[in-house]
Amino acid sequence: MRTPGLRFVFSLASACILVTLLSGCQSTDTDGLAASTAPVEISPPAAGALAGDMVSRLAEQIGPGKATIALKQDSSSFGQALEAALKGWGYAVITDQKTDGETKVVTLAYVITPFDGQVLVRLSTNSVELGRAYTVTANGATAASALSLMRRP
Repeated sequence: MRTPGLRFVFSLASACILVTLLSGCQSTDTDGLAASTAPVEISPPAAGALAGDMVSRLAEQIGPGKATIALKQDSSSFGQALEAALKGWGYAVITDQKTDGETKVVTLAYVITPFDGQVLVRLSTNSVELGRAYTVTANGATAASALSLMRRP
């Protein structure tokens, strides 16, 4: 006989599997990454805090300033803050230009999703995906979870 606690664990596991499967159904751009989107209601100070933390974590994975980042932004404050943070870490950033073909280019996409009073931030490249939950205020943002890291082969 199942206990109520076991039923909860089974339901939670089923929900996680469903979310994982549905996350693969998001629309993608030509590079196979999710299209970059961020809610416009995030304040510039909060966007700066989110972008600064996530770019520092990205630099740990791909090396600081070792690549040109191709960024397809939206018009949100996060998109602008992300570009500034990338440049602050020494990355060259291109948004719509072509490169000479010899330059190592890392395509970067981002998604910010409001969830249960927090925001979930995800940065994706072809080789690595980072995610983290944050508590956001008008004056900044604070990490509310550990960093999630997925490496692609």
